[in-house]
Amino acid sequence: MKKIPCWRLPVAFGFLFFFLFTEAPLPAQGPPGRENPQTQNRSAVLAGRRIFATMCQSCHGLRGGGGRAPALRSRNFKRGSSDGQLFDTIQNGIPATEMPASGLKSEEIWQVITYIRQLTGSYEEHVPGNPIEGRKILSGKGECLKCHEVSGQGSRLGPDLSTIGSWSAAELRKAILQPGAREGYRSDLVTVKTRDGRVLRGLRRNEDTFSLQMMLENEDLMVFTKNELLEVNHESKSLMPDFAKRLSATELQNLIAYLKTLKARDLSAAVAGTMAGGLPYERIRNSEREPHNWLTYWGDYQGTHYSTLKQINAGNVGLLQAQWMHQPGSGLLESTPLVVDGIMYTTGNAGRVFALDAATGLQIWEYKHKPASPKHNLTGQVNRGVAMLEGRLFATTGDAYVIALDAKTGRLLWQTQMANAGLGYYATMAPLAIRDRIIAGISGGEEGIRGFIDAYEPKGGKRLWRFYTVPGPGEFGRETWEGESWKTGGGPTWMTGTYDPELDVIYWGIGNPSPDLNGDARRGDNLFTCSVLALDAATGRRRWHFQFTPHDSRDWDSNETPVLVDRVFHGKPRKLLLHADRNAFFYVLDRITGEFLQGTPFARQTWADGLDKNGRPILRPGAEPTVEGNLIYPNLAGATNWQAPSYDPATGWFYLTFREAGDVYVKQLQKYEAGKSYWAGRTYAGGDLEYGGIKALDPETGEIKWQYRFHTGGYGAGCLATAGGIVFAASSEGNFMAFDSRTGKLLWRFQTGAEIHASPISYEVGGRQYVALAAGQNLLSFALPASEPVKKY
Repeated sequence: MKKIPCWRLPVAFGFLFFFLFTEAPLPAQGPPGRENPQTQNRSAVLAGRRIFATMCQSCHGLRGGGGRAPALRSRNFKRGSSDGQLFDTIQNGIPATEMPASGLKSEEIWQVITYIRQLTGSYEEHVPGNPIEGRKILSGKGECLKCHEVSGQGSRLGPDLSTIGSWSAAELRKAILQPGAREGYRSDLVTVKTRDGRVLRGLRRNEDTFSLQMMLENEDLMVFTKNELLEVNHESKSLMPDFAKRLSATELQNLIAYLKTLKARDLSAAVAGTMAGGLPYERIRNSEREPHNWLTYWGDYQGTHYSTLKQINAGNVGLLQAQWMHQPGSGLLESTPLVVDGIMYTTGNAGRVFALDAATGLQIWEYKHKPASPKHNLTGQVNRGVAMLEGRLFATTGDAYVIALDAKTGRLLWQTQMANAGLGYYATMAPLAIRDRIIAGISGGEEGIRGFIDAYEPKGGKRLWRFYTVPGPGEFGRETWEGESWKTGGGPTWMTGTYDPELDVIYWGIGNPSPDLNGDARRGDNLFTCSVLALDAATGRRRWHFQFTPHDSRDWDSNETPVLVDRVFHGKPRKLLLHADRNAFFYVLDRITGEFLQGTPFARQTWADGLDKNGRPILRPGAEPTVEGNLIYPNLAGATNWQAPSYDPATGWFYLTFREAGDVYVKQLQKYEAGKSYWAGRTYAGGDLEYGGIKALDPETGEIKWQYRFHTGGYGAGCLATAGGIVFAASSEGNFMAFDSRTGKLLWRFQTGAEIHASPISYEVGGRQYVALAAGQNLLSFALPASEPVKKY
């Protein structure tokens, strides 16, 4: 047997448990006669724990709680759940993978398996005591809930006890009576004195040389630069009281008996927890009053993607410097963060959500979504961000759930399934949080789903209403679908909409019909695909709709931002909706009625001879996909895509990044199969060399006021206008740039070193303006040089 160098063992065992959770063909059961001879052997558990601590803990966390590698508290491992299968995996490794043979003796392997079984609760430990009385002690005499939480009840200051039943009785007893003597224990109790004379005490959440994040005993989450602090004192003791004096032997045993029953977090109990404070609806509605924050995916309800901050301006933007970088390491980022009172909330790939110190980028907490079914691997699945309402964060997941998290801790509060991921449904968008509901959309337009927009109750996740974007029998627009084609009609809703609080109307862009590239089987206009929908926020009823590309056969989703602007238009004050569509036309609509006011092309297009008086395209003959292939502009990715545009009230102009490219569109026959790609065609590059850029449009006329050409266009890199007279923009090749908003002059650029598929935001912390952007697998934040050097603490 090949021996593994000792320095490789932790990595080796990290890969071991990664592959235990990975799909693979398995025998129906383990080898005959291969059962663990040490299942109830306490000494075997202890020995296995020592081996685990040496070889596995660095990846899988203390007691298998999870870390860089999965948590180990599942009872079903994908590489085999019998003792014999686990033994073979540990002993022999997995050929053609990074998992080598362990090099452990048979007895040692059985000890590791015994410890794993103890973690999963597969081997139940008999514990004397009365759990019912123990529960009373937890919330009463023991006062445990003053620091700890059980299924959302109690304090968020200390560790969550909801799954502590995986600990042995001996471990629990030691943790209660001798908290400082536990293996690996390190006190996070800290007292600080600020320069303004305050003395604050709490638990450290994170710390580096220059900054500190802590939660106070009243659960306030505080972020400090150490320049703000006169003293930082780390205390070696625990906050836990002396339970040996507080509780009798019987009471202690009853408490342990109750703690042993805590094997899973009860989300129904977590929902009932109060979440006071945070970000109330009125603050989001009046976001213009707090420009230091970025309170929605678009920055405001209107989708203007504009910041009134002006510390960074056309005269000094050339001095802009990178300040920090967060590296979640989970694949390409497409997220746009929120910033609320100095804390940034953002998402990574694979169902991950983060809270960061917005001034330093230091991570405060991380949540990782566990798919409801092991069939759904979220690795590489992108996500675009979160919404916040009061003390809850809301996100969607790659297996088609909408979830709510505690904004202070990242702990899961509830999760509600939106649709069956096995049928091709998934979700990537940032929800929209309005007065008393969370609005969320679905993805899967390339898999033949039937799209919808949902509203959920913020506290418990109950669905309040659903609007189907592909109408069924008896619904308005059903006649625009031939035969039964509506059942697999697409209409995904994968980008965040906008909201008019005064009208109480949400505006949502709708994606492509399905199949994407062959409309022969779905003749008709195919409502409400490639449209914008105005829905009553309280009921989900349709107020009006406008379809940009009827019967689309080129995958030109209309999910781009419906930007809401109040301004004078052609001499009359109006409530407008501005929209740059993937089909290369820029539209101006009345957002109260949906009336078409104006439409002009902003990029090369060869499919329409213009728009009629109602805004319907005048189709150019022969501009459809063919069996032989047909060159059409714009290409599949569109003249613009889901990247953020921006509206600057100072200039009155609309800014967007664009791309100039054509594709050869080929239609094909394809039979629908549930959960599988349903394009019914293909494309390939054709025509002139592709390029991209940024443009400033005058909504009054559709005139292009200026443009700047990029080498390549992007389909996710958006722009941001600010009151400093700047428009920030990014290109897919990694350049982050600043332009004069009136002239288009390039003022500053920074090569991020990675492809950009996200849009920038701006915020302020401690009187300093920042501009943040995701590039590749990194989230970067920029600012002007500090007025005083950062002092070492």
